[in-house]
Amino acid sequence: MKQRSIIVKSASIGIVTRHEQDYICLTDMLKAKDGEFFISDWLRNRNTIEFLGIWESVYNPAFNYGEFAAIKSQAGLNSYKLSVKEWVQKTNAIGLQATSGRYGGTYAHKDIAFEFGMWISPEFKIYLIKEFQRLKDEEASAKSVEWSFQRTLTKVNYKIHTDAIKKHLIPPQLTKAQMAAVYASEADLLNVALFGQTAAQWRAVQPDEKGNMRDAATLEQLVVLSNLESINSMLIQQGQDASGRLQQLNAIAITQMSSLIDAQSIKLLTNPRPDKLSQ
Repeated sequence: MKQRSIIVKSASIGIVTRHEQDYICLTDMLKAKDGEFFISDWLRNRNTIEFLGIWESVYNPAFNYGEFAAIKSQAGLNSYKLSVKEWVQKTNAIGLQATSGRYGGTYAHKDIAFEFGMWISPEFKIYLIKEFQRLKDEEASAKSVEWSFQRTLTKVNYKIHTDAIKKHLIPPQLTKAQMAAVYASEADLLNVALFGQTAAQWRAVQPDEKGNMRDAATLEQLVVLSNLESINSMLIQQGQDASGRLQQLNAIAITQMSSLIDAQSIKLLTNPRPDKLSQ
């Protein structure tokens, strides 16, 4: 779970990411509301219940429509009260979450939180959307910068890699065309070790994709590719044949990818403001 915050009308609003979805803290949003107002007041409103029901019907296949119909029939009555926990327990809803602990409070999926913002004030809703989008733009920009850095690192290591090929695998008598064929062969050796296919095979099933298979690689794959290029250079210098190197590089790629997919260090590369986030 990733936690960060934005400032809206002097109120610090917490945001968490669960299962790749952003949830905004309604409890924090209430700090910007003039006078007494409770989430339960918003939740008992008939329009609110109708909106939540429609949202759940679109995004939640496990939504309990029977319980929803019963709640909807009572919504708006002066005597009717409904808490977030009751709403979630009865309908199996996923758009609202009441949590305890370090990041405790009532959280709502961003779509629902924007709607709740209107209950604070129209102005607050506009600034909430604006600040949320600013945060997402910052995160996207930071991720792009880190991806570009890793792509550049890969290209630098590729130069080292090709230098090793030139020194140890290419006799001086070879033509430029022959050298290009050797380079392509070694590049595909790495491609097969990491991606399980050659560049030509990838292009055959991705005819409309811009760039090459390495441009389409994930951040984790680029990290491993950078490592494989350095390791392959060393193996070439040791005189190992292509078959033996491919087997070793594939085993290394499997081990490193398994470790990196859930590695904390890789996740933090997408964090533009480390002082504001925690895992």
